Amino acid sequence: MDDPYDFGRIAALNSINDVWAMGGTPITALAITCFPKKGVDFSILGQIMRGGLEVLTENSVALVGGHSVSDPEIKFGYAVTGTIDPNKIITNRGARPGDALVLTKPIGTGVISTAIKFDKAPTDVAEASLRTMLLAGREAAALMREFDVKGATDITGFALLGHAWEMARGSSVTIEIDSSHVPVIEGALELAGRGLVTGGDKTNRAYVGDDIELNPAISTELNCLLYDPQTAGGLLISISVPEAHTLVERLNEFYPDAAIIGRVTERGAHSIVVV
Repeated sequence: MDDPYDFGRIAALNSINDVWAMGGTPITALAITCFPKKGVDFSILGQIMRGGLEVLTENSVALVGGHSVSDPEIKFGYAVTGTIDPNKIITNRGARPGDALVLTKPIGTGVISTAIKFDKAPTDVAEASLRTMLLAGREAAALMREFDVKGATDITGFALLGHAWEMARGSSVTIEIDSSHVPVIEGALELAGRGLVTGGDKTNRAYVGDDIELNPAISTELNCLLYDPQTAGGLLISISVPEAHTLVERLNEFYPDAAIIGRVTERGAHSIVVV
């Protein structure tokens, strides 16, 4: 990420996502930063914090303090707390057989970020990834509260398949994903084909392990994106089929790539099936 200001904004959105994924309202945040004492201009840290604070302000989240650590590698984020109706908590253990699965944002940010790091990402692809990461989950969380959503999770470091696997295991169901319906950031497949994958690709495959059935016809490139760690990724929502279509129509006002990508079935031989 070349722009420290955008880095701060994305870090804030990524931190808030967990509250939104539960259908909650973020209220307060504690900043956590690691920054080198020498070799990097402290004005960069100021830009990062300014970007993060702007996102907090946009979402009515109060910054109540923070902690800093000297570290040669820059790290930044927030510990966020919020409120939620205890009778309307949305967890990643609530998926039910017969539900449809809705994904709010396209995948591919990890591969594109790797390409940016090695200066191999076309400008338009990098900009598309940035727009995706900066697209807040606030409206999706608000819409989930209007519908009878029982299960949801944000898609972040464990990738689409890792987080879907956690939902399937927690709900004692099998999640079936139609790979042809999964939205992908334009240009990400081409970059994956050039081997520009993150270290998380390998660890996410190990995390899901053999508890998955993958259609061998799925391309190597798309396979990589399904295991691609995401930053400020979308929400994966389990909801009844009739409501799913209405939800997607509403989501598309804010999230143009939101789509139904699969379904929930009774527990089978594997937690995840990708067709």
